[in-house]
Amino acid sequence: MTEKTGEFLKKLSADVRDEFERNRRIMSFGQFIEALEQNPTLHTRSVAQYVRDCVHFYGTSQVDTITGPTTRFNLFDAPFDDERERMLGQEAAQQRVVKLFENFARGGRVDKLILLHGPNGSAKSTFIKMIMRALEHYCTTDEGAIYKFNWVFPTEKLAGARSGIGFGESAVSKEQLATFAHLDEDVIDARLADNLHDHPLLLLPPERRQALFEHIFPDGTPADFVLSEYVVRGELSHTNKLIFDALLTAYRGDLEAVLKHVQIERFYYSRRYRRGCVTVEPQMRVDAGVRQLTADRSLQSLPPALQNLTLFEPVGDLIDANRGVIEYDDMFKRHLDLNKYLLSASERGSVTLETQIVHLDEILIATGNETYLDAFKQTADYASFKGRVELVRLPYLLDYRAEREIYDEQLERVDVGKFVAPHTTFVAAMWAVLTRLRRPDPDAFPAGLRDVISGLTPTQKAELYSSGRPPEALGAERARLLKAHIATMFAEASKTTAYEGRYGASPREMKMILLNAGQNPAYACLSPLAVLDELALLVRDKSVFPFLQMKPDGKYLQHEAFIQTVRDLYLDILDNEIQTAMGLVDEDQYKDLFARYIDHVSQSVKGEKVYNKVTKRDEDPDEQFMLELEQKMGVEEDADRQDYRTGLISSIAAAFIDNPEAGVDYLEIFPQQFAALRRSVYDERAKQIRKTQQNMLIFFEGDDDQLTPQELQVVEHTLTTLRERFGHSDESAREALAFLMATRYKKVDA
Repeated sequence: MTEKTGEFLKKLSADVRDEFERNRRIMSFGQFIEALEQNPTLHTRSVAQYVRDCVHFYGTSQVDTITGPTTRFNLFDAPFDDERERMLGQEAAQQRVVKLFENFARGGRVDKLILLHGPNGSAKSTFIKMIMRALEHYCTTDEGAIYKFNWVFPTEKLAGARSGIGFGESAVSKEQLATFAHLDEDVIDARLADNLHDHPLLLLPPERRQALFEHIFPDGTPADFVLSEYVVRGELSHTNKLIFDALLTAYRGDLEAVLKHVQIERFYYSRRYRRGCVTVEPQMRVDAGVRQLTADRSLQSLPPALQNLTLFEPVGDLIDANRGVIEYDDMFKRHLDLNKYLLSASERGSVTLETQIVHLDEILIATGNETYLDAFKQTADYASFKGRVELVRLPYLLDYRAEREIYDEQLERVDVGKFVAPHTTFVAAMWAVLTRLRRPDPDAFPAGLRDVISGLTPTQKAELYSSGRPPEALGAERARLLKAHIATMFAEASKTTAYEGRYGASPREMKMILLNAGQNPAYACLSPLAVLDELALLVRDKSVFPFLQMKPDGKYLQHEAFIQTVRDLYLDILDNEIQTAMGLVDEDQYKDLFARYIDHVSQSVKGEKVYNKVTKRDEDPDEQFMLELEQKMGVEEDADRQDYRTGLISSIAAAFIDNPEAGVDYLEIFPQQFAALRRSVYDERAKQIRKTQQNMLIFFEGDDDQLTPQELQVVEHTLTTLRERFGHSDESAREALAFLMATRYKKVDA
């Protein structure tokens, strides 16, 4: 070993040792009581209080959802791991589960099992995994410090006693050694770890514990903190109780002498090592048992007072998870008899084993598929479970933007071996969401909206759920009314067992679609066109996926037709991008033009002048300019212009009143007018657009010498914009151009 390497290892060792001491990994019982006095609520928490505090430790944020602005718990964004593998959406389920944690904390005990239910692939297991990952990080912080204890027995040599370590008249005196907690390994004969992770306060008899609580909370506990039943009246585990009683007898009631053998150890959650975070897979076995402890050890290494005891320690999933979280994955796939003990485990917080009753302090969370849950509800046992289980629904996402983020993050973690073209995940996400939507019932809405609801297409509904944008053809007043009832629409679709988001393409299936599309040799990129091809293959075999077997309901559940729908949406996006890249269309130009139009309209309605920035004079509103723009926006020639213009101003005022902090976004308020402007530009410049696109294909073929300098400049500018602004590669731009020309511009006379 070189001198440099040796110095590095010394420094590394010193850093680890300093961190060990700083985190107070090992303490005596007295030191633990001192820490308790300094921060009593921190060290008297039950698991429900601990998990609740863990959730709130990472804070909250406000997000827009289908039902409006709502609270999202940042824990599910994985801030402890640079937002890797975070969970998107499911804010309603987050709030429901956190509320249950709060109820458990305030009620003083965990008395119910939480059952997350939903279709396959709706992130039920991910939900629990996020909580467990957060616990793993939170327990390393100062606020998340949590402790268990071990029994420590020093050597005969150290004790200086013939009769046994620390017993009788020859026991180590208090002056010789105040605690055995910090002894070196070479002077320890035996250390008995507690795999049930009992809270150190359980070492004090309940009546003595009460005196301690009165000492550390002289004015009573804080208003938002309740001492749990586990901490107040809980008992040591069977094994710990036997050891404690044997030592207390040997020391003739000297509690302080007994506590010398206690080593307080900081407890760290770990999914991998099954410490406080355990997942139980569907299996045919009981989740806990006992094993003889003393049979696995040399009796001579234990104190004489313990050698006559037959010690059994509990083992199994429930034991490993104590003071943490246990997940029952796909609970209803287990045999029903194996779940019956959960009735008492969830209600009383205990489980009866062969030789003992084990008292637990842990949160029980299960996941269940809707189909299995429906079947279980028909059994006689469901009535017994119902009162002891809290159902929390996790449906598929209905916001295609959130769905798209899921696919984007999945592709970031997978090497598909190809460039991922823009809008690839949009096509996949939009199709997936369309397969999940249900036809709304017009009778559930006000009379003035029923015709709108009955004519609402799946695409329009998806846009409402995602952006809140109403259909383009609606007038301003009815558009506002529809937006006000989006939450009603969502609630109406969630009342039945066939709720919206229960059926449809799952994220797992869409991940398969994306990966298969990436392997398609016909495409140089992982592109929307490759995804469309895979979707066409998917819908052909209806026997594989149950959602494909559902009977169409009007325009809804038309999964094959939805492929054409997302294809057309992709064409619209592509067309707008390429026109913008050519310099023919710019959204900012539209906005500036429309803002100027609104300025003229506003002054015209009020009968006032318009300030001309060029002439720097107040002038009459330009009627000709307004008429030309209204013609482009599709306003009928015989329409009442004054009423139309007054309606526009009213829509702006209403939007500002609804959300004054957001300001005025004309594109958001008047999407149909902007769409009409785009169509007008398209009609006027279709030939020019096609010519430029042809020149681009010529350029891609390497025949750019056939282009004039001006044409070449336009092509290069267009490609640069497509790359830098819209994220295309040359291959994806070429593929997109060829697709657009073959479908949308093939009838245009060049």
